Amino acid sequence: MENILDTVLQKISQRNPQTPFAAEFWDGTVKTYGHGPEKFRIIVKNRETTEKILAGGTLAFGEEYSAGNIDVVGDIQEMLGMHDDWDELGGSLSLATKIGILFNGLMTRATISNSRKNIGAHYDIGNDFYSLWLDPTMTYSCAYFKNNTDSLETAQTNKYDHICKKLRLRSGEKLLDLGCGWGGMMFHAAKHYGAKCVGYTLSKNQYDYVSGKIKDEGWGDTVKVVFEDYRRISGVFDKFVSIGMFEHVGKKYYPEFFAMIKRTLKPRGTGVLHTIGSATGAATDPWIARYIFPGGFIPTMGMVCDAMNKSGMVFYDVEDLRMHYAKTLDLWRDNFEKNCAAVKNLIGRNSADGAKAEEFIRTWRLYLNASAASFKTAGNRLYQIIFTNGADNGAPLTRNYIYSN
Repeated sequence: MENILDTVLQKISQRNPQTPFAAEFWDGTVKTYGHGPEKFRIIVKNRETTEKILAGGTLAFGEEYSAGNIDVVGDIQEMLGMHDDWDELGGSLSLATKIGILFNGLMTRATISNSRKNIGAHYDIGNDFYSLWLDPTMTYSCAYFKNNTDSLETAQTNKYDHICKKLRLRSGEKLLDLGCGWGGMMFHAAKHYGAKCVGYTLSKNQYDYVSGKIKDEGWGDTVKVVFEDYRRISGVFDKFVSIGMFEHVGKKYYPEFFAMIKRTLKPRGTGVLHTIGSATGAATDPWIARYIFPGGFIPTMGMVCDAMNKSGMVFYDVEDLRMHYAKTLDLWRDNFEKNCAAVKNLIGRNSADGAKAEEFIRTWRLYLNASAASFKTAGNRLYQIIFTNGADNGAPLTRNYIYSN
């Protein structure tokens, strides 16, 4: 098994000669690849782990890393950036792995009943957990850095304002925020633009948090949150925004998603879709799909625009904030690492098995670093797409309205 893995790593090294690395095996053998100081070292702690990885690909790698059977010393994002090479050169997946991936996909497809379970599995881990590494606005989506030195909170506020300008949001307008998270966009739009905001979420934790904040801060009817699926939204709105929710819709349900917008956004009304996009539109990585985002799918830009066109939406501006998301993820990762002890205590209180807390930390460490690596290698992008419900010939001819005061 050691020789088979060594052969695979040699091939990966040949594809990435600029990235020297090493592998340390369970018998103490260390093998180096490439030339120069190693950027990272993969430590494989037993033979069984090698067998699992060669048969199970990235799914097995993630499971073995979370379990502590494999470690990465050095720049883990450099290693994770080789994701595509491992998929191609790591051998074919076993039949059992293929069946398991297929079964997980079928059981988590984004139907109305499954969507609540999928969203709850990720976002309802606990507000206390997310507050340990998100910024004070509790924003869990790509920030917008006007300056490289912007704090995470400043950059998230920048993002909300950037979107409000793209929407040309005006006082008194009704804004639908689909997948409203912990309410950051709505509170910003209401406070700084005088909008009347309605947010929809399928996370019970987020719903309770936003409801409490509305009550505590006396927002009255200006800000409202609804615990409901997007397919059951009613009413008519002047403007539409969705930030980081489209990744949970699933390709099969794009027609329903945009039909809902067609139904609820007034004619020629403006919307902004803020979503992760991918280079290939392939299925979500099986480890991510099983342990992080069940039911997720990352579309290409073409898939989004094709679905918009078929629904009668007219997109007229696209901005890619890929490196903004890479920076956001690095800051989240740094916050997470600084608060690992607190995370461990928090998760440990909810589990009688202390090993579960350590496994949870390793899972999230891998997820945050893998996500950052995916944006740095351009496997993933972050699109902000401005569109209207039907043609709006009065839309601005330039972007000056976005960048001027």
